[in-house]
Amino acid sequence: MRFTRRRFLVLGGAVGLTGGAALVSGTGSLRGAEAPAAAATGPYVTMPELRPPRMTARRGGVPEQGLLFLGPFRGTAHADGLIVDDEGEPVWIQPSQQTITDLRVQTFQGRPVLTYWEGERRTGGYGWGKGVILDDSYRKIAEVRAGGGADVHVDLHEFQLTDRGTALIVAYPLVRADMRAIGGPPDGHVFDNRVQEIDVRTGRVLFDWSALEHIDIAETVTPLADNADGTDGKPFDPVHVNSVEADGDALLLSARNTSALYRIDRRTGKVLWRLGGTHGDFDLGEGVEFKWQHDARRRPDGTITLFDNAITEAETGSSRGIIIRVDERAKRAELVWEYTDGATFAHYMANMQILPGGNVLLGYGSTASVIEYTPSGEVVLELKTGQSSYRAYRHEWTARPGTPPLLAARSTASGMRLYASWNGATEVAAWRFLTGPESSRLTTAATVRRAGFETSAHVKRAATAVAVALDANGAELARSAPLNRGSKVA
Repeated sequence: MRFTRRRFLVLGGAVGLTGGAALVSGTGSLRGAEAPAAAATGPYVTMPELRPPRMTARRGGVPEQGLLFLGPFRGTAHADGLIVDDEGEPVWIQPSQQTITDLRVQTFQGRPVLTYWEGERRTGGYGWGKGVILDDSYRKIAEVRAGGGADVHVDLHEFQLTDRGTALIVAYPLVRADMRAIGGPPDGHVFDNRVQEIDVRTGRVLFDWSALEHIDIAETVTPLADNADGTDGKPFDPVHVNSVEADGDALLLSARNTSALYRIDRRTGKVLWRLGGTHGDFDLGEGVEFKWQHDARRRPDGTITLFDNAITEAETGSSRGIIIRVDERAKRAELVWEYTDGATFAHYMANMQILPGGNVLLGYGSTASVIEYTPSGEVVLELKTGQSSYRAYRHEWTARPGTPPLLAARSTASGMRLYASWNGATEVAAWRFLTGPESSRLTTAATVRRAGFETSAHVKRAATAVAVALDANGAELARSAPLNRGSKVA
């Protein structure tokens, strides 16, 4: 872990129109257990359409409780939803033929829910899609869409629920703007950024804010490019809002392409202040300057956290998560702490999460790495995900799928091997395999500890088999449908 001089300068501080939302109806220890079989490396037998993700974990301490939530990309256009443990072993896999981003646990109607964005990742680093809310059985209970026109879609960068029963989202509609201040055409093609607050139950748009109505295009720090010069078919993205956070009677926005944060009046839409960028309202203390940042969040103690992708123009070095104390009266910002391993650089995407126990999780986005730090900055876990993920989170999550476990079998020379899985179940500690001549005459053939997403055991050949999911006390959680010999035996 690299400690910088900046860290020690601040030790005295505390770290500290209608949209489309729609609700959708819709104790004892195990005994006599076998050693678990090795985790699968090829396609799962019970779910052959899925392959285990290739991840490696390195421990340097004790991570906080909970699971890791990711949206790993397959190539450039598709990403799946994925919940894994600290070894990178899947708990829940949600394959998508589109792109899933921002998978995490939030609160809706007083209960923990699973949320994510799903849609089409468009050229230019934005998306057309919707926000999705699932309950703890993975049943879809709501979808959130943008309002304000057919060309306004929920963007992939943010799907944030609030305690008001609303969702904060971003949209990237294509508009025309005068680009002469930055060397572009007078009637250029540009992306506006619409920030909307939408009532999840009704779909009503409660707040609809246009970045280009409040932010001068000259604030951009992004140069024109051959494929993004503002001419027809080559739209320019001057602002690029990538996070929105409720901040009392205001909203806190991060805009990557101006390298600035904005506090927006929730009633009038007026920019109350800018932090960073070329038009900032604050004097920046040593180490505060950030560039191309993501994921600005206000902490209960008033500090602001963000992921600083790069503090210089160079595309090498190390990115960092930082905590900033902002004195709005004195217009002064000071660095409280930074988190970096001194080596990992995130060219784009990424986020920072302060965990309940004080540890800090950094998702390095395009670099396909997730690192958890202690409050003082020591690395306790590094997960190499193999594929980039827009954000990464750690949450405690308890779920029991509404669908039953799956069971499959393969013949062996001396019997058969049974395979069981239950996609998304978080309470399974072991599997009991029952076999017999028929469904009404089953006995225990094997009981084995859960060995990852899919667990197997070798048993004598039988006409019928059932898999029973057991919790840590040996109580039955659910059982598969009976598997009759020949129906799924390979």
